[in-house]
Amino acid sequence: MTQEKRRRFLIETLRREQPDYADIEIPADEEGQKKLLRAFLNVRMPMPAEAEFLEVQDAYLKEETRKKGIVTLAALKPSRSGIYLWKGDITTLACDAIVNAANSQMLGCFCPNHGCIDNQIHTFSGVQLRLACAELMKEQGFSEPTGTAKITPAYNLPCKYVIHTVGPIVQGRLTRRDEELLASCYRACLGLAEQNGVRSIAFCCISTGEFHFPPEKAAEIAVKTVKDYKEQTNRQMEVIFNVFKERDYDIYQRLLAADCPAEI
Repeated sequence: MTQEKRRRFLIETLRREQPDYADIEIPADEEGQKKLLRAFLNVRMPMPAEAEFLEVQDAYLKEETRKKGIVTLAALKPSRSGIYLWKGDITTLACDAIVNAANSQMLGCFCPNHGCIDNQIHTFSGVQLRLACAELMKEQGFSEPTGTAKITPAYNLPCKYVIHTVGPIVQGRLTRRDEELLASCYRACLGLAEQNGVRSIAFCCISTGEFHFPPEKAAEIAVKTVKDYKEQTNRQMEVIFNVFKERDYDIYQRLLAADCPAEI
């Protein structure tokens, strides 16, 4: 089955599955179809899917990721021992685990085609990820606290695991509590990764997008927390700081070049 046939099959199945969208026409162009498919995946509630749907979805998503270009850890140059800086799409990284900046419901972003990392990760992982997160939350029985983390399989992503963490939402002036909670996110992810045998982990810029944490301070906290963890535990886990904006790349590059990032 070609990618176009897979895409149409997935769109038609999802359209039938959600009666409110039954009258939506499938665009003739490839880009329009991709946007519609992503929108359908974004709004789908956490529930099981038929085996045929999963087979086609998995093949489609893996091929889309392959075409984007999978990046291995071996292809990256360390900024310093065991620490890397890389600018690109985190869903193409073939490391052991990537970190997702989640919300407290832990179900991914339901806003169609939203540009957040939560949306990107859930889209290219597949519908299995939302269901897995929903099952974790049902078992837990309450919203995920800020500064903690959960781990799931990565399904159709080239990494093995996704570690989901809820960063602090900054409203107005940045507080000491905000800083402590962000540091807790990094420690929780590293600890959970260690418990699951993860040897390489990629961090996104937690809380600096929709949650409005100042990027410079967030990077200082991220770098210091990771360095402290590695020194205190003597673990050999390799850490990738993944950024998407040139601004963030410049900030991390400067901090990683310095011997001692600012204290928090």
